[in-house]
Order: sequence, then C-alpha cells, then structure tokens
Amino acid sequence: MKEFWNKVRRFFRNKWTKFAIVSVLYVLWLVIWSRNVWMLLGLPVIFDIYITKYLSRLLFGRKHQERKASNKAYRETWSWIEAIVFAVIAASLIHTYIFQMYRIPTSSMEKTLLVGDYLCVSKVAYGPRMPMTPIAFPLVHNKMPFSRTKKSYSEAVERPYKRLAGCGRVERDDIVVFNFPAGDTVLVENPNATYYDVLREFQLTYGERRGRELLDRQFTVISHPVDKREHYVKRCVGLPGDTVQVEHGILYINGAPHRDAPGRQYDYFVRTTGTPISRRTFEELGIADDDILYDRTTNSYVRLPLTDENVEKLRAMQNVTSVERYEAQEGGFWIFPNDDRYDWNEDNFGPLWVPSRGATVALTPDNLPLYRRIIVNYEGNDLEVRDDAIYINGSPADSYTFAMDYYFMMGDNRHRSADSRFWGFVPENHVVGSPVFIGWSTDKDRSFPKKIRWNRILSFPK
Repeated sequence: MKEFWNKVRRFFRNKWTKFAIVSVLYVLWLVIWSRNVWMLLGLPVIFDIYITKYLSRLLFGRKHQERKASNKAYRETWSWIEAIVFAVIAASLIHTYIFQMYRIPTSSMEKTLLVGDYLCVSKVAYGPRMPMTPIAFPLVHNKMPFSRTKKSYSEAVERPYKRLAGCGRVERDDIVVFNFPAGDTVLVENPNATYYDVLREFQLTYGERRGRELLDRQFTVISHPVDKREHYVKRCVGLPGDTVQVEHGILYINGAPHRDAPGRQYDYFVRTTGTPISRRTFEELGIADDDILYDRTTNSYVRLPLTDENVEKLRAMQNVTSVERYEAQEGGFWIFPNDDRYDWNEDNFGPLWVPSRGATVALTPDNLPLYRRIIVNYEGNDLEVRDDAIYINGSPADSYTFAMDYYFMMGDNRHRSADSRFWGFVPENHVVGSPVFIGWSTDKDRSFPKKIRWNRILSFPK
C-alpha cells in the first residue's frame, strides 16, 4: 500500500501530469465556459511554466535559478512569493466566476436579512458576468484600501456586457445582489445619498443650471462603470413583462395580490398606556436599538418596524393601546420616475410595466419619464425632446424597442428600503448573483460574545 501511494505522489508531481491537469481545467474554464477562443493563446504560457521554463529564465536569468538551487533562504522567500501570487490569482478567479462575500449594511431586507449578515453570493446562479472593467486592483471593489476617492480600477479598457452560462434565470421572489443602477455618479462626501436625488433638490431650490453648479462646488463628484457601482441586495418582485402596482402598501403583480415574504415589515405607530415596552421585549422581537423612538408626550413609538407576527404580539400586551400602520400620503421628487406628472409614493405606486428584451412600447411625452433613463443611460442612446416631439439618435421616434430585460426590486422592510420605487428598474447587466447562505453574522447592538448570531451562521435566506 505504501508503494502504491508513493507512485500516486510521483505521478502528480510529474511536470507533464501537472501541465495536463492545469491545461484541461484552463480550457474548460476560460475557453469553453467563457466562450473565448482567444484564451487558447494562454496554453503556450502554461506549457512554458511547467515544461520549458523559458520565460522564467528570460525574466529572471540563470543566476536566479542557481540561487534558488543553492540558497535555502532565497528559495524559501521565492516560494512564499509564488504562493502569494498563485493565491491572489486563484482568489480573483473565484471572486469573478464563482462567489463573493457581501455584508448587509442596512435594514432594507429585515427580517429576511439582518444588518451584520455576511452573505456568500453565488455568481453561478444566473451565470457569471465577465468583467466589464478588467484592469483593476485584485479583490477590492471600486476604491483602493484606506481611500475614499482613489479608484481601484482603470477605464482604459472597457468590455461589452457578457454573461456566461449559469444555473438559471432570475425568478420572482429571488433575493438578488446587483450593482446599484443610480450609482453611476457618486458624491464622495455623502456616498449614502443618491446623486440624482441631491441634484434634483439643488435644482428645485436654486434652478436647473445654478443648482448643478452649486452641487459641483460643494461635493466631489465621481462616476463608476456598471460593474464598479455599489452592491445592493433586494427581492425581485417584478420580472420582465410584469406590471407592478402598490396600493395602500399591498403589492400587486399583474393585477393580483402578491404573496409577501415571511419576514416582510411595515412601519407602525404603537401607543402605550404610558409604560414603555421593555428592552427585553424588543430584543425578543428582533428590533434594533436604532429603530426604537419613543415620544413621551404622546406615549407612543414613532414608526416602529414590525412583521405581522410582531404586530399581533404587541397588540396582546397590556400596556399597548393601539398599533396602527403608517401609510405615505404624498409623493415627491424622490419617488420614481421623479416627475410631477406621477403623484406616486412608496405605499401607492404604479401601475408600472417592467420592460423586457425585444418588447416595443409607444413613446409619448407623458410616459417618457418612465423609460428615459433606460433609453439614455442603460442602452446608450441620444434622446431629445423638441416641441413635444421625441428624437432618438437624431431621428423622430414614437416607439422604442428594448435591448435588455429589466427587473423591479423591493426590500422586505417596506418602509425602510431604497428600492425600485425610488430609482426605477434594474437592467440585466447589473445583476451580480444570488445569496446562497449566511457565512457569518454579528449584532451591532450587543457586545462580544453575545453579538455573534450563531443561529444564523450557515443558514439559508429565503
């Protein structure tokens, strides 16, 4: 048996065996799966690395090889360097093609996903998206470590959108990680605010031209390509071709009430007899400290986020006199499509048709605000309106045919989610992947070791 395992070890240590295994994996992964025959040019490089080692001698010279053979410290140093380079390359390939980790920063998906959850996001779920900005610092997103302004990528080379084969397509009620569509332009000093909302606010106050000038003076404005925009995670409720509507907070898809996720929340006004609800009760209900605001003048909690189950628990408490759901009453420029002709808000929204690839819609000055950003920003056309006539790429247009599929995303925490009700559709080329499991989870309101949510680690979000 010992002799057998020695033969196995010698077989896998053989340079020709290593070359064959790496070549097969390379062809399957980067040629066949990526559908890129140009990657075959990498095979001679692999052959040289394992067999001829000509490039190694050319780059480092014969003295390098001699020092590796005779100097133990030099040899061990280079073995560490080679191991680190290999690890970075391997991790970058996994990060690009297989999965990446994503931390939940806000409460928009509670109670399904909690602040402090670390998700393992599968890129194979919908097919890995090939890098559109391939020249980038490895294993970081859009900023260099320890910098707020230094970009981690170069736009000298930009590639068109291409997605490899995956396990399926985006389905209704899937939890989806995607690049923030309105994150193409960012305010460095206030990255959590949507640039276009701030711009509209400035323009409403100071006028269109003056408002933009003041905004550019007050903030540092930078732009990001599609694959370098910030990551968001929401639930897909509207597929291409669907009609989405929200009436009094209730979601309708194609005219029928939609089945809500089990963890869906709304904001409520909770009035008490004058005795506040205990901290322990809030911990049992899973309500974060930041969400608790008690008004002693009215003996009530202002906009407390609650699931249906938590509503019933509070109503059964002796010191609670009423639990009433909040409902938005007025629209505003912050609601999609950010136009005075649409008096929508987060609780009364639509109906809105979700565009699909190849579908054609009639264009009018009234419905143009719904699709302007798609036509210009996502599909790269020039658009102009002159005397109520619409021109696309210089030609009169009374209709438009969409080049991509689009999705409508909403957070399970209905009143605390910046989602498609605020910034519109998610193009298919912005989709990153779907969470597979929660790899780690911590509660910011607790101290170690209680802050670790052991019951959520390796659980599967639904």
